[in-house]
Amino acid sequence: MRTVDTLWIAAPPERVFRHAADVENWPRILPHYRWVRMRDRRAGGGGLVEMAAWRPFGPLRWPTWWLSEMRVDPERREVRYRHLEGVTSGMDVLWSVVAEGAGTRATILHDWEGPPWSLLRRPAAEWVIGPVFVHGIASRTLAGIARAAQSPHG
Repeated sequence: MRTVDTLWIAAPPERVFRHAADVENWPRILPHYRWVRMRDRRAGGGGLVEMAAWRPFGPLRWPTWWLSEMRVDPERREVRYRHLEGVTSGMDVLWSVVAEGAGTRATILHDWEGPPWSLLRRPAAEWVIGPVFVHGIASRTLAGIARAAQSPHG
């Protein structure tokens, strides 16, 4: 399963990357995030990070949770995650932030072989988890990062 979410943002790449990498601040700027906790902080802004978000379905919300190894590369403006626990264990995620025109192109790539359920592995990943949950949360995350980066206080 591979999902790609991308958004052009009318803000400088440095500002967009700052918000993308500052995951502990996400619950303040992203209303769909329930919490983000650094369990083990590493030099350079990465470490072991626990995240929880809501995936809305109309008036209902489905809680999601995962634990990831996070690596931050400020020079390349990339943030990488490897999901270690949760339904999406084994998922690789790459955030990339690049200058494009007068703004920034932010992209989130999720790569995953699916859950360890033999017969339902691919259908669960490709028909439900990827397009419904992963895309649903990632698209909201990009929109929230854009709002924060484009705000006057950016």
